[in-house]
Amino acid sequence: MASSAPLLHYSSNFNLRNGHLGSSSHSSSSSPCSSSSPCCSSFDNRQGFGWNLCKLSGINNIWKHQSLKAQAMSTTQGSFASPRGIINVKDEPDHLLVLVHGILASPSDWTYVEAELKRRLGRNFLIYASSCNTYTKTFGGIDGAGKRLAHEVMQVVKKTENLKRISFLAHSLGGLFARYAVAVLYSPNASSSDQPDDIAVSMNSNSETACSPRRGMIAGLEPINFITLATPHLGVRGKKQLPFLLGVPILEKLAPPIAPIFVGRTGSQLFLTDGKPNRSPLLLRMASDCEDGKFISSLGAFRCRVLYANVSYDHMVGWRTSSIRRVTQLVKPPRRSLVGYKHVVDVEYCPPASSEGPHFPPEAAKAKEAAQKTPSTENTVEYHEIMEEEMIHGLQQLGWKKVDVSFHSAFWPFFAHNNIHVKNEWFHNAGAGVVAHVADSLQQQEKQHESTYFIAASL
Repeated sequence: MASSAPLLHYSSNFNLRNGHLGSSSHSSSSSPCSSSSPCCSSFDNRQGFGWNLCKLSGINNIWKHQSLKAQAMSTTQGSFASPRGIINVKDEPDHLLVLVHGILASPSDWTYVEAELKRRLGRNFLIYASSCNTYTKTFGGIDGAGKRLAHEVMQVVKKTENLKRISFLAHSLGGLFARYAVAVLYSPNASSSDQPDDIAVSMNSNSETACSPRRGMIAGLEPINFITLATPHLGVRGKKQLPFLLGVPILEKLAPPIAPIFVGRTGSQLFLTDGKPNRSPLLLRMASDCEDGKFISSLGAFRCRVLYANVSYDHMVGWRTSSIRRVTQLVKPPRRSLVGYKHVVDVEYCPPASSEGPHFPPEAAKAKEAAQKTPSTENTVEYHEIMEEEMIHGLQQLGWKKVDVSFHSAFWPFFAHNNIHVKNEWFHNAGAGVVAHVADSLQQQEKQHESTYFIAASL
């Protein structure tokens, strides 16, 4: 069995611990998503430990057949030969996870999440809380904040060796900053890959998985997860999209012209009144590939896109906008939490829908001008309905996993917007189950990456 020693060195960087390959602290019944979800590979569920040992043995035989000698070394430093060339096994993270806070916030909002993710995910992840858009900097516009975030991420990538993959976890307005940033960081048609496209295609042939042919890179890294928590993807215009207005028509009428006074350009962008009347608002452009950026292509490059949305009690962001749904798609959610994830009540995968993408028709320009100059309930509703439908057309070109969260049974349900990411461990700890669900979703993708890497190495 001496020949298996190099495999143990090789596997040490791929979660081979205590005799289990890709072990998890949760059973398959409490997995954050089902095997049919495209954001969760069914690979690990249908293959047991015995199969993996056989696969490891098969890989070892292939290496022996190809007369490739593994170099003896410690598991924490060095490199060795493999069918793919020289592999670095330094005990350093190779997956960058960027945390992006929301409006009037700072990296300290992620204190609990960062500690919990480090505990659950292990050392393969470099968890970085963005600090370039703190507090009032969030008022300067989604585009400006997105560019600053992109620059910050590039600086982290340049200063950190061994990074190969990247994921984003963003709360509230930070989700829009992240969507803009990934478009800035996007480069299509990557020339190199950790796994060949045909491997990904073959894994998709018989089951829905998150693996898809590589369609680009983000900051020069392989994009894996794009996750948002209570993000207003469709803006905040419209009935109950900004819940603290209570759906009162006069308040919703007054909010758009007043918002820029308090929150600057960001406010006009969220209410879709930014720019000249004949120019589509930024959020509509961000639902397409346009001259401002490849917004859809960059999101589509991620293996998995997940939307966490509060179904109620969120005073800042409505259920519809945070889950990218139409009014008719809002059905009464279950009241019982998923096993092991308190307050997470439902998980649904929405596959990509055929669409021509968003448009800004002449009637939309007229409605926008009326909404800007003479806002009234009638013309603002008309404008919002047009824009919302067009944004949905654009964003539904991609598949999304939608996770509904309900704090109806929490001690402080009205803190839902801050509970969902546990802004403060003492006041918002009701969201601990949501954070656990996020962590296990990330871990599921990590296990899938390890499994496909082994398959690629064996071919």
